[in-house]
Amino acid sequence: MDPDGNITIKWDFMTNSGDMYMVSVSIYNYQLYRHIERPGWRLGWTWPNDEVIWDMRGAETTNQGNCSKFKGDNIPHCCEKSPTIVDLLPGTPYNMQTKNCCRGGVLSSLTQDRTLAMASFQMSMESANISSPATGKPSNFTLGIPGYTCSNATVVAPSKFQFDKQRTTQALMTWEITCSFSQFRESATPSCCVSLSTFYNSTIVSCPRCSCGCQGEPTLPTCSRDGEQSNFLRLPNGDGGSTTSPAVLCTPHMCPIRVHWHVKESYREYWRVKVTITNFNMYSNYSDWNLVIQHPNFRSILQIFSFNYLPLVQYGEINDTAMFWGIKHYNDMLIQCGENGNVQTEMLLHKDAADFTFGGGWAFPRRLSFNGHDCVMPPPDSYPTMPNGSSTLSSLVHCVSLVLSSFLLSVVLLLL
Repeated sequence: MDPDGNITIKWDFMTNSGDMYMVSVSIYNYQLYRHIERPGWRLGWTWPNDEVIWDMRGAETTNQGNCSKFKGDNIPHCCEKSPTIVDLLPGTPYNMQTKNCCRGGVLSSLTQDRTLAMASFQMSMESANISSPATGKPSNFTLGIPGYTCSNATVVAPSKFQFDKQRTTQALMTWEITCSFSQFRESATPSCCVSLSTFYNSTIVSCPRCSCGCQGEPTLPTCSRDGEQSNFLRLPNGDGGSTTSPAVLCTPHMCPIRVHWHVKESYREYWRVKVTITNFNMYSNYSDWNLVIQHPNFRSILQIFSFNYLPLVQYGEINDTAMFWGIKHYNDMLIQCGENGNVQTEMLLHKDAADFTFGGGWAFPRRLSFNGHDCVMPPPDSYPTMPNGSSTLSSLVHCVSLVLSSFLLSVVLLLL
């Protein structure tokens, strides 16, 4: 649903004074719906030689390393062979800031807020071999975020900058690194699931059992903590470890997030769907969450209530994918498990005569993801079915209403 999504890192060499270089590093989130949450990005690499970072603005290294070979008061900011860089926090003094810094490593998705989908910092570094691309480029780039794999640095056309309305400047040299995401690399188990229901069938199709992993027998999750019975369980992590966050409410599906799709009403020309996102995480909130759903009738959405909405048209004119996210200061925060641990919306869609039907599971989504993570769908053969003998529910309801109207009219005439 986002074929070209990636995170791109650019190194722009701005000035050169012998072996000293001023470098501007920018991180661009080019993903439509996947954002970077707290604790944020942790950019890392390995120097090819004995490079050191003398000064930084807009970010800092987590460790200084061994700088004992430098004498006097002038000590580098970092002497580590493999430094880890983190964003500064909001409220950092202005003399330590740069443009697009100081958000604690958080990056918005392109769709939600393009202005917050970028971070940058500056560093003054020393290297005797940086001018030679064959020997001077760092390697082993990482974002410090599970699921992301980064390429090596490659030389690209120098970045250009608008100095004023008449003048454009450019970097001395630019390196580019591309990082891509894999949900399978991030975790061995999913993190969300989908349940379904309709107004024409009393059956609620729950999330598949153990959708996000269970301990013990798959028929029933073992919910315990420190040997005592409890109402939550820490799920096994993707590396095979026994415990890790999140701690989720003990349910048959054991997912931190459940999305419920309910076909609510059917009118002559329209139909209405209610979507509810429930947080089963006992300790964590989801800020700036988003939901991506694929359904063929999304080209005919008429109205969305309580959520922001934008179609994601990535393949020609095929408009079957939509992104939803919360309204700022209203429901953009999905709080931890509890009475208020859910957000919900309703959408009104037009019935396209060419392909609309309630039969065969057509009314349910084809694919769904929360915060960029694909959710486990129920098997199609378990979807709520139409009442026996019905071809289209709308025509059935219309016929029943006509019969009742005729009957009531007859009763009124007899009474008169």
